[in-house]
This record gives sequence, structure tokens and C-alpha cells, in this order.
Amino acid sequence: MKLKNPMLVVTDIDRTVDFYKKVLELHVIMDFGANKTLTGGLALQTVETYGDFIGVNAISFGSNSFELYFEEDDFDRFAEKLKTCEVEYVHPVMEHAWGQRVVRFYDPDKHIIEVGENMKVVCRRFLDSGMIPEQVAERMGVPMKFVNACMR
Repeated sequence: MKLKNPMLVVTDIDRTVDFYKKVLELHVIMDFGANKTLTGGLALQTVETYGDFIGVNAISFGSNSFELYFEEDDFDRFAEKLKTCEVEYVHPVMEHAWGQRVVRFYDPDKHIIEVGENMKVVCRRFLDSGMIPEQVAERMGVPMKFVNACMR
């Protein structure tokens, strides 16, 4: 068995497509009207059709129990760009204990999106700051094999 696509149920598919294009630079690669697939494999389904599929009239949004996770190589650029977008933040840019900078915000239907700094970029940032590989591995909580791969 193979996982194919995460799918989000949305109230306004055109508004959601516009949001993902503007904020995350995703594009429609398959368009079936009430279902669209974006680059990266994210699928969107209209709330009306999904309700019919599962035999339910009420679909809940905004439960904060699920997120889509993206990694960005140029996190500073993305964080600046995000300031120009109309997004509702879950929290502003923060740094996790392992050194990765992240930001979380909602899409138009209150699905959480997390964008994190690429972990290889975090590793290289620490190495470039003068930390030795063993210090980086300890700081990030990753094996030396990961740090060595980032140094190549």
C-alpha cells in the first residue's frame, strides 16, 4: 500500500487555491472541478461533495488537530513574504529547542500550516557559526550521520 495524497475539505475551492498559490507558491496540476490536486500532492475537495461521499451534512473546521508541514530553504525570505500576505497566525516565527525556525498559520478554512526552516539548512547554519559537528549533533538532537551528510 502507498499513501497518495493528503486531502483537505474546503468551503471555497477557488479561494483556497488562490491562497495556496500566493502564500506557498503551489499550483494546480489536476483539476476535476470539485477536486483539485496541487503541486506536492496536496488535494482539495469541496465541502459539499465530501459531505455526500461520507454521508454527513456537517463538516467541522478549525479543530487544531492536524497540520500540513512544509520546509523552506530560504526561511528568512519566506517569513518576510508572509508578512505581506493576509494570514492568521497560530504563532509568529519561533525557534524550536533543536534550532529550527518555524511559523504556523491558518489557511482560509482554519487548517494549520507549518513552514519550517529546512533541517539541512539549520545544520549548515550551526556549522557556519563555528560549532563543530559533534556540537551540532548534540544541539539538534540528530545523529552524526545526519550532520556529516549536511557537510557534503
